[in-house]
Amino acid sequence: MNKNPDPVAIPRELLVRAFHESRAAFPAECCGWMAGAEEGAVNSIRPCANQQDRGGHPIAAERGSETAYVIDGDELLELNRSFDGDIPARIIYHSHPNGMAYLSETDRSVATSPWGDGPAYPVQQLVVGIDHERVVEAALFAWSDDAGEFVEIARFEGGNV
Repeated sequence: MNKNPDPVAIPRELLVRAFHESRAAFPAECCGWMAGAEEGAVNSIRPCANQQDRGGHPIAAERGSETAYVIDGDELLELNRSFDGDIPARIIYHSHPNGMAYLSETDRSVATSPWGDGPAYPVQQLVVGIDHERVVEAALFAWSDDAGEFVEIARFEGGNV
């Protein structure tokens, strides 16, 4: 029997904060993470600067911040250190300014370990689809050992943000 991972519980107020981050960054992609002390839930959000325009993307350095994101430098170190702390990152989020919430091939590649044997980080991936008028939708993805890839595990309604 194939079973997808359970989605991390995201309080609506944190989801709306991610929506606002997406709007503030538009037409660029926003990025950051959500953390929580309790396994399976988040209760804080950590927005990050999208450093894509500096060319540091591991596989798509030529793309601009409208089509890619990079968490870089001290913020990336903070993300990594969170896994050894009391309030680890549980979700990495970013936006798609084309209005669609999907995990692109580039997103999947970056989120997968370089050895292809699981996720690069022990987190789920939230993608916010935003356009010039509103947040259209959001979707949450998690690594499935059964499928050997990231699968969609939850979908959220957008809003006029």
